[in-house]
Amino acid sequence: MTSPYTFTATVRKASASFALVLTLAAFQMLSGAQTAHGQDGGQSTALKDAPTEQTATTTAQSVSPAPPAIDTVTATGSETRPADVEATETAENTVTPAKNRAVDFLRQGGPSIWAITALSVATVALILWKTWRFILIGAWSRNTSVQAVALWEKGEVQGAIDLVSRRRSFRAQLTTAALKARMNLSDENAREETTRVAKGLLGQASSGLRALELIATIAPLLGLLGTVLGMISAFQALQAAGSQADPALLAGGIWEALLTTAAGMAVAIPASAALTWFEAIINALRADLEDLSARIFIADLPQPAQTEAQAKMAAE
Repeated sequence: MTSPYTFTATVRKASASFALVLTLAAFQMLSGAQTAHGQDGGQSTALKDAPTEQTATTTAQSVSPAPPAIDTVTATGSETRPADVEATETAENTVTPAKNRAVDFLRQGGPSIWAITALSVATVALILWKTWRFILIGAWSRNTSVQAVALWEKGEVQGAIDLVSRRRSFRAQLTTAALKARMNLSDENAREETTRVAKGLLGQASSGLRALELIATIAPLLGLLGTVLGMISAFQALQAAGSQADPALLAGGIWEALLTTAAGMAVAIPASAALTWFEAIINALRADLEDLSARIFIADLPQPAQTEAQAKMAAE
């Protein structure tokens, strides 16, 4: 049975290969359109050269040079613009083109860009949330649980339980559950209870990873969808132009196709990297939980201390 990770990798490779084939075909069409346009443009330019030269000569003879304008404000120096006004206008002129470029990027990219943009926002939110969640559950903290197990192996039961009972980390929670189960239940029931707690903790730690995996899978597919839509637009423009194909008109669809493919990959790559990192953290957590529980069950069960009455009865 094919694993979901193998299927995801196969889909990504197929998407990249298909996008590359479409891009090469588009560039080949663009080169052919440029050649045809250049031939048609050369003939029309040769026919228009002579009238253009005559018109330019007549215009140059009939128009006399105008007297140079005098900037009275600059010459007299009586008016100057404040520096803060110039700085404000410069800042506005800088911010406005940036906003226009962002709007043009979303508008010209087509509907696929909007979906990919939404996925990028979701990816950033998931990465930040999972990182904060791992900090809260103590994904990188294991010293306290190791110390508690060491106390258990020495026979200090209450000291081991007190050390981890108030901790919020998943390792401490499992250690507490395993210690209490070992003391109060039979060996078989204690193992089952410890396994149940470990599965619940690992399930909580894995929450959100499937969403990241889904984003890493469908983002390239959305980019490929935008590529296909862009190529359809390019073919429609080429068909409508007929023999007078304009390369600029054809390049518009190709630009949209390449843009969506790049955007989809730009979202899928960070999502895949974050997913791999989070899975490595969970695998390390799983290994530590197995090690801690194994050490607790391998160690001999400490015997409870006898009271004075029990000691006298044993002596008699």
